[in-house]
Amino acid sequence: MPILKINPDNPQGRLVNKVVKALEDGEIIAYPTDTIYGIGCDLFNRGAIEKVYRIKGKQRNKPMSFICSDLSDISQYAYVQDYAYKIMKRLLPGPYTFVLQATKLVPKIVQTKQKTVGIRVPDNHICIEIIKNLGHPIISTSITHNEDQLFDDPESIEEIFGHQLAYVIDGGIIVAEHSSVVDLTGDSPVVLRKGKGDVSMFESL
Repeated sequence: MPILKINPDNPQGRLVNKVVKALEDGEIIAYPTDTIYGIGCDLFNRGAIEKVYRIKGKQRNKPMSFICSDLSDISQYAYVQDYAYKIMKRLLPGPYTFVLQATKLVPKIVQTKQKTVGIRVPDNHICIEIIKNLGHPIISTSITHNEDQLFDDPESIEEIFGHQLAYVIDGGIIVAEHSSVVDLTGDSPVVLRKGKGDVSMFESL
């Protein structure tokens, strides 16, 4: 599939709608976030999620995160304690994945055995506009080549994975680094992975 160039500062509505139509049809897309180029699909399309697992060659016991459009959107899909809300309000949108307890709205295929989920609100206009127009979250997972090297440009993704994707969205070059992962399911935050987001505030708690 040809690369779809979308303006990262002011995403063109007609191009966003093309992507949304593909997601509604159960297709997979590659798209930019504030941390990596990832691949994703409609959160509520089980067949599409299965396709993403196959593309990644990922074990089903490693659930994938998903992206919400904003903080109020998160409250539909996760139970958020008061302290967790304050942390997320301060840090989102941003390069963090927060682990939270899932509500019944979240498909079991993306939950852990403990019924938790990883949720992101990236500081990236393209993926946020896609979610707003779709009306609900999309799956967010990294793709790598040579086992652990993240993609920072759309051309490389198109070259390797293009035949499996509806669109590879070009949102410019990204300095690719994983998000920081913080567990907010307990009484205080626990850093599970240090990534692009600053976690020093949690380590001093």
